Amino acid sequence: MFHKILIANRGEIAIRIMRACREMGIRTVAVYSEADRDALHVRYADEAYYIGPAPAAQSYLHIPHLISAAVASGAEAIHPGYGFLAENPFFARVCEAWGIKFIGPKAEAIEKMGVKAVARTEMQKAGVPVVPGSEGIVTDSEELLAIAHDIGYPLLVKASAGGGGRGIRIARSEEELMAAWEKAQSEAKATFGSAEVYVEKYLEAPHHIEVQVLGDNFGNVIHLGERECSLQRRRQKLLEEAPSVNVDPTLREQITAAAVAAAQAVNYTSAGTCEFLVDHLGHFYFIEMNTRVQVEHPITELITGVDIVKEQIRVAAGQPLRYKQEDIQIRGHAIECRITAEDPDKGLLPAIGQISAYEPPGGPGVRVDSAAYAGFTVTPYYDSLIAKLLVWAEDRDAAIARTMRALHEYRIDGIKTSLPVHERILEHPDFRAGQTTTEWLEAFLATVKV
Repeated sequence: MFHKILIANRGEIAIRIMRACREMGIRTVAVYSEADRDALHVRYADEAYYIGPAPAAQSYLHIPHLISAAVASGAEAIHPGYGFLAENPFFARVCEAWGIKFIGPKAEAIEKMGVKAVARTEMQKAGVPVVPGSEGIVTDSEELLAIAHDIGYPLLVKASAGGGGRGIRIARSEEELMAAWEKAQSEAKATFGSAEVYVEKYLEAPHHIEVQVLGDNFGNVIHLGERECSLQRRRQKLLEEAPSVNVDPTLREQITAAAVAAAQAVNYTSAGTCEFLVDHLGHFYFIEMNTRVQVEHPITELITGVDIVKEQIRVAAGQPLRYKQEDIQIRGHAIECRITAEDPDKGLLPAIGQISAYEPPGGPGVRVDSAAYAGFTVTPYYDSLIAKLLVWAEDRDAAIARTMRALHEYRIDGIKTSLPVHERILEHPDFRAGQTTTEWLEAFLATVKV
């Protein structure tokens, strides 16, 4: 087992990883930018290293600085968390070249699943259903129009690299398609450094269902059930549940088997998530695999009792998974509210400033993963997520009631946050009935008054 791990991240995920390490008797190394000198993850770690100015490109994305900190500290491994360099195969290879273990899947698996057009091909070979679309990258307008003629509108033009909802455009006609193609290419090039895009059928108002998988270096792959992740705006999730109220036992068996097959097809190790869209007829389609720990991984931990981060660390250290599929039992219901520094009165646009008072909720079944505190300044340099409110109860109704209670207790003063929006969502009859699709939240936000 490792004696010291560097966490190449910040905020709540850095602290969450450090907590797992502390329980395992592993020393931790934090890295921080100029903007994060007083950040909680810096205080929590056993030691910390400055890695550059506030912009991520000069700090958290600066590979030479991260490797230098790992070498100077004597860290044997690097955990990338999520975001930043977590799905960067080059970073994984650089770590290995320096004799530092990358806590995540092999670079080859990251490459195969990180380029969405390649991932589609791999999944088709493995018999995993994918959304109808192009066979690979679309390189010219004639090919684009031919595909549109074959599968019909509406269509999605999507960046092959990257994620987070960037480089994606919807087209409902030929005129919109040509404009969407150009805009998606431009955004993809600016955001991910690659203008490559592909095309797939746009499914109207589906449910977004994801399946957590774990794999080790001995050929073992298991799933930990599914999560309902349909509540999104700007293709960013705001609230998730596990298990999904929209997945019956038959669909659960089919979609989890597909996720395991997807992971096995690329010899996947570590924690990963297969994402699917489910249409109104119950047909499901693979859309992508996140080759890292997910923001929403704790709700799966709450319903299975599996510490996903600890399993990542054990697998990276060469140990087999501690669980077989028959060991995994789903118990109760869990909800995650992503508490963001965003203004509800301005369509959840990012809000910055200093938190003047911070009082997180507690009590039975409540967990808060956060790096916020009174006096902490939210800057414009990083993601707007400041906390994750995680609630478990014996069934969905009880989980909703407990989440409402916890939201009522939560106090964050000094900045605008998404707290009022979460309360309105949980109160809504559509949410109570499990009828919220991927298009529901943006329509709701356009009308809600907080």
